[in-house]
Amino acid sequence: MENQSPIKIALAEDNAVNRKTFLQKIEQLKNYSLSFIATNGNECLEELKGLPLHLHPQVIFMDIEMPEMDGIQTISIAKSLYPHIHFIVLTIFDDDEKIFDAIKAGASGYLLKHESSAVLEESILNVLEYQGAPMSPGIARKALQLLSRANVQSEQKPGALPASITEREKEILQHLVSGWDAKRIAAALDLSVLTVRKHIANIYEKLHVNSKAQVISLAHKNNWM
Repeated sequence: MENQSPIKIALAEDNAVNRKTFLQKIEQLKNYSLSFIATNGNECLEELKGLPLHLHPQVIFMDIEMPEMDGIQTISIAKSLYPHIHFIVLTIFDDDEKIFDAIKAGASGYLLKHESSAVLEESILNVLEYQGAPMSPGIARKALQLLSRANVQSEQKPGALPASITEREKEILQHLVSGWDAKRIAAALDLSVLTVRKHIANIYEKLHVNSKAQVISLAHKNNWM
């Protein structure tokens, strides 16, 4: 890997001990740079939003259980906005539902937190060079068992909207996705245009987007409407 640009990675993890352990493992590797460390999903999305495209991490290691926004919801939103980024879940959980939820959200891999620095490096190269799906052995066994049990139910459950989105904002979001502008939404809901625009600004902030096009893309990917 000499003479190549460092591979950019990032971490979203709320536990300080786990962050320190991860950093110690990454320090053992050559030719890697850390773009940022976030302590929850919202912070991760804000970090990405503030970075120029060429500075985006190529791989983000994502914890599942975090305050404000969990890892699965974060991956779902971030993958819609930044499809070029790979997400590898790094967690202590190996239960059935979380494995499938993470994969459906767009995770490229699923590792347990005790894995070594060598396994982390192998997983990074796996997703970047081979578009692979690295999994800890125990996780892979569970995933195969689940697949063999499932009758491949293709119906997609709607993804959950962030809990911070209010009922009024859901109404406005639905109209936005239908292509309505602020004036038309205001007339339909008997609100002032200014009030509607404030709600729209709040929706953008909560979804970590900058445009109606991004809102519509997220809504369709997550089957919100």
